[in-house]
Amino acid sequence: MKRLLLLISLILLLIPASKAQNKAVKKEPTGKWLFEAPYAPEGYKAGTIEIVYSENKYHASMAFSTAETNFPGGNVKFVNDTLSFTVFIENQDVAVSLALTEETKMVGKAVYSEGIVPLTLIREKKKE
Repeated sequence: MKRLLLLISLILLLIPASKAQNKAVKKEPTGKWLFEAPYAPEGYKAGTIEIVYSENKYHASMAFSTAETNFPGGNVKFVNDTLSFTVFIENQDVAVSLALTEETKMVGKAVYSEGIVPLTLIREKKKE
C-alpha cells in the first residue's frame, strides 16, 4: 500500500513539472540586430547583424556602419539560446558567438587573429 501511495504521489508531482517545462518560451534570434563593439578596430565598432530562418536552417549576415559591404555568415548554428557563425573579413575568419539573453538583447564576442572583441546587440524595432 505504501508503494502505491508513493507511486501516485510521484506521478502527481511530475505532472506539473512536465507542464512547466512545456511552457518555456523558445527564444527566437531572427530579425535585424544593431551591434556595438567599442573595443573593435576603427571601422568595425558598429553595424547590423541580420538573422533569417529559411530552408530549415539559420542564415546570418553582418554589415558595418562605415561600409556598404555585407558579409555572409557561414556555419550558422542556434543551440540552447546561443547563436554562432563565422564571417570572412579582411582575409581572415572571425568567429562570432552570441547568447540571446532577452528577447531584444544578445551579448557575446567576436574572435579573430588579434584577439577577442565583446559585442552587444539590440533587436531593431520593426517599423509600423
